[in-house]
Amino acid sequence: FLVLATQNPIESEGVYPLPEAQRDRFLMKVVIDYPAPGEEIEIVQRMGTHPPTASEVMTLGEVTALQRLAEDVFVERSVMEYAVNLVLCTRTPENFGLPELRTFIELGASPRASIGLIRAGRALALMRGRSYLTPQDVFDVAPEILRHRLLLSYEALARDVDVENVLARVLSTVQAPHVATANQAAPAGPNGNADAWHGTGSTDAQPWVAR
Repeated sequence: FLVLATQNPIESEGVYPLPEAQRDRFLMKVVIDYPAPGEEIEIVQRMGTHPPTASEVMTLGEVTALQRLAEDVFVERSVMEYAVNLVLCTRTPENFGLPELRTFIELGASPRASIGLIRAGRALALMRGRSYLTPQDVFDVAPEILRHRLLLSYEALARDVDVENVLARVLSTVQAPHVATANQAAPAGPNGNADAWHGTGSTDAQPWVAR
């Protein structure tokens, strides 16, 4: 099953924040801002007369096939170490040259964050048409995986330091591995077509190997 939760930043009457342990069990926290003007016009057009009805876009078999493909996405050890280092930097930032963050972070990310970075990164790599995980994939999913798992200190609140500021420092400091490429085929879709999973981003079919 899949659990989704919504948060409204302006309504707090009669509601309570989720405890840290429960937040940690959500894979991602996605921040959705107001739509762009063109997007809002499209929303009004779609909803103004005959609201669209939901229709099946993927079968259960296709979903499970994609899940299996994501599990098979190759992860080179150096990329795995990069993901773990991002998480470790939220726990012991002084070990990564960021001692000033120590006073701002009350509680760093748990091992679930490391697992989440790899799982979400694999899915993103598959959407980008690759059968291997790159440091860029991990970097791109990191804000959504980490932002709800950090507990900031009262010092951070007093100095107007938010979690996005902290994550920006972490992501700009932890060094990604230097990698070279080697030939490897792109993943095949349910019908044997490798192009079936090509989405946005890089579509080169070569895995990353640490130098």
